[in-house]
Amino acid sequence: MARITDVRTTIWEWIGPVAPMPPHFCTTAGDIVSDVPGSIAGFRFLGWLVVEIECDDGTVGIGNAALAPHATKATIDTYLKPLLIGADPLDTEYLWQSMYRRTLPFGRKGIGMTAISAVDLALWDAKGKILNQPVFKLLGGRTKPKIPVYASRLYSQPLDTLYAEAKAYADEGFKAVKLRFGWGPKDGLEGINKNLELVKTTREAVGPDVDIMADAYMGWNVEYGKRMLRQLEPHNLRWVEEPVISDDLAGYAELKAMNKVGISGGEHEYTLHGFRQAMDLRAFDIAQFDVNRVGGITAAKKITDLCEAYDVAVIPHAGQMHNYHITMSSFGAPISEYFPKVPVEVGNELFWYIFDGEPVAKDGFIDLADDKPGFGLTLQTPDPKEFKLTR
Repeated sequence: MARITDVRTTIWEWIGPVAPMPPHFCTTAGDIVSDVPGSIAGFRFLGWLVVEIECDDGTVGIGNAALAPHATKATIDTYLKPLLIGADPLDTEYLWQSMYRRTLPFGRKGIGMTAISAVDLALWDAKGKILNQPVFKLLGGRTKPKIPVYASRLYSQPLDTLYAEAKAYADEGFKAVKLRFGWGPKDGLEGINKNLELVKTTREAVGPDVDIMADAYMGWNVEYGKRMLRQLEPHNLRWVEEPVISDDLAGYAELKAMNKVGISGGEHEYTLHGFRQAMDLRAFDIAQFDVNRVGGITAAKKITDLCEAYDVAVIPHAGQMHNYHITMSSFGAPISEYFPKVPVEVGNELFWYIFDGEPVAKDGFIDLADDKPGFGLTLQTPDPKEFKLTR
């Protein structure tokens, strides 16, 4: 029986070149208090936390977190590591409940749950390695030959370059693409029209047989969302993502009840309890938790089963292996998001520069190996010109 001997946390902070992002690149929840709406600079993820759980048999499980890495590292080092040393890494349910309940007064969501998520991922990676099985096999096995993925890279930009990029993804075989809106409530009717131009241009580029999704990233309010949804209905979007802030579940439900465009949310929701509230309110057509935020594999599996009972599709936020393993093992998860590897800009793509083993899309699909235990990832050797490591 393996026992945990160490829990190591390392921040990989990108110090290499960062691509510029013009104004109105993507709406955010900060637009209401910003002088430059659509500036996503404050929402970049240029530092990632890597968690390594070492066991006395030599097994090392790897987890990660992209939110608030310095605060998340301090939470793990101070509060979670003492609960793990000497424990059996296969006892993932007990360890999750122990971390959750012993940090409940200050944890619950946000940074506290992000820390638990990162540790839980490392535990499941270790479990898979100890049992010599990929994580998706431990969750129920393969439910689809391959995973359909949508290209998630289109940001607000000049219409000619938007057209070219969207068409390139369609030509590569992607059957779905996602763009980001650049304008919100502070931009009035002019902004509504500019958002519509983004959608129209993308539709012209990909044709009638490719799904289009669009992300507001919490940058709207309910009144503006209603105006936009009425205008967007004729363009046959598959969904509008995070139209309002994540705490406004009633607002999500109100927009969903319009039945104009599918509504997705949950990227910034946490735990089974949070999603139970969302399901009871009929807030989402699509649930989009991220496994390295929502509570790790232990929580994500329960939430996926809950969503299946409500007939709500699960399409996790972001690509990345921890999300792919949930999608592969779940009939209620039809597709996955896919961030193409591009020069570092927002930080969503940073995992390509930290890990080896991420699947590369081909003809709009990715696959997971049946013979790679755990998540199937290894850490790259960091280039000191690109990363500053903090241990």
